[in-house]
Amino acid sequence: MGREPDAAIFMNMVMVCDGERVLALDKVGSGYSGTTFPGGHVEQGETFAEAAVREVYEETGLRIRNPVLKGIYHWQRSGIHYVGLLYKTAEFSGELKSSEEGAVYWIPLAEYEKKQLANGMPQVLKIMQSDCFSECYMDVREDGTVTEHLC
Repeated sequence: MGREPDAAIFMNMVMVCDGERVLALDKVGSGYSGTTFPGGHVEQGETFAEAAVREVYEETGLRIRNPVLKGIYHWQRSGIHYVGLLYKTAEFSGELKSSEEGAVYWIPLAEYEKKQLANGMPQVLKIMQSDCFSECYMDVREDGTVTEHLC
């Protein structure tokens, strides 16, 4: 007999592209900060894609269309399995506006990569820029070491 399964929390992150530019979010807060892409938690009754569309709108004012699932980024901590679904789209409408999550702005991808990125964003960028579906599992040990498994 195996052990009890972990509880799971589903989240999303969306790389919105406009030519050579991407939409950046300078996330503020004690739990997760730095430059990232818009996204957040999947709420009860939502599909994963619906949650991605809603989160981008709440954090940026933009309504995205046709988000493409590029990969999965996940890790476990304190008996909870955190699963991030990573989407990419170049289809959007609306007027860009920041929220309480942080400032949002367009930036060339080459400049984005040089910013003070939030934890895990280098791995997320690898997945977003890949031509195939990818998965990254971050093995965070009690001693603080992190092992990256990028498939």
